[in-house]
Amino acid sequence: MMSYQVQAFLDNDSETFSYVVSDTASRQAVIIDPVLDFDYKAGRTSTDSAEQILAYVKQHNLQVDWVLETHAHADHLSAAPFLRSKLGARIGIGAEITQVQAIFKDVFNLEKEFLPNGSQFDRLFADGDTLQVGNMSIRAMHLPGHTPADLAYVINEQAAFVGDTIFMPDVGTARCDFPGGSASTLFDSIEKLLALPADTEIYICHDYPPAGREHQYLSSVAAQKQHNIHVGGGVSKADFVQRREARDATLAMPRLILPSVQVNIRAGQLPPAEDNGTTYLKVPINLL
Repeated sequence: MMSYQVQAFLDNDSETFSYVVSDTASRQAVIIDPVLDFDYKAGRTSTDSAEQILAYVKQHNLQVDWVLETHAHADHLSAAPFLRSKLGARIGIGAEITQVQAIFKDVFNLEKEFLPNGSQFDRLFADGDTLQVGNMSIRAMHLPGHTPADLAYVINEQAAFVGDTIFMPDVGTARCDFPGGSASTLFDSIEKLLALPADTEIYICHDYPPAGREHQYLSSVAAQKQHNIHVGGGVSKADFVQRREARDATLAMPRLILPSVQVNIRAGQLPPAEDNGTTYLKVPINLL
């Protein structure tokens, strides 16, 4: 019998799933990959999605200890700072975020005060690090490839929250053409993930459903090994890399990559305001 409860929240705009995972005995909980709403045309943020999570937490009288990021997302802004301000939670991410920060500090020519050392986060998790939240043992599994810093959070060795590493079986796997990405590395990471027991639950971060089905977020190791259209059925590494790189070459950049990355490498904080009191996000021209 599971000793934890999973509640999923879908942000339709970015097709992102956020999660509240709570220990049924102690009511202690973590939030995984929360979304800050962003109207790109107006340059305006709002907290509607995060407030749905907050309402659930309060309704169920949960104590949230951590907001956990699977990686620095390129398709939505993180609501981690908002939730930290409301709940007193700490923010964690993979230790290799420092590599991502260094890459994008150069891409966006960020202010010299921004240090690519991970200090913007409360904890950096290395592969194999564990976190105890009530009766939940949460193990960090480093799964680079989509970005250098991607993590899965494995809870009680029963459920893995995998970020963008792998999607529902009929959608496949994450792209690898962002700075620091690697299809070869992603294949190795997926092999590591799918070495977990066959009945391990896999909770995905995004779903892009084919026509005719609703959004889904829950799969399993067994289902992925059998049916994933990119890595299922024993595909070779060479074939995967060839197909993944060919597909990535056809993909447009995510709509919110430019605002998302420069905010998310700051643990969701907006850049410092300029001398007129206004905060600005940068758009590098002809760079990506």
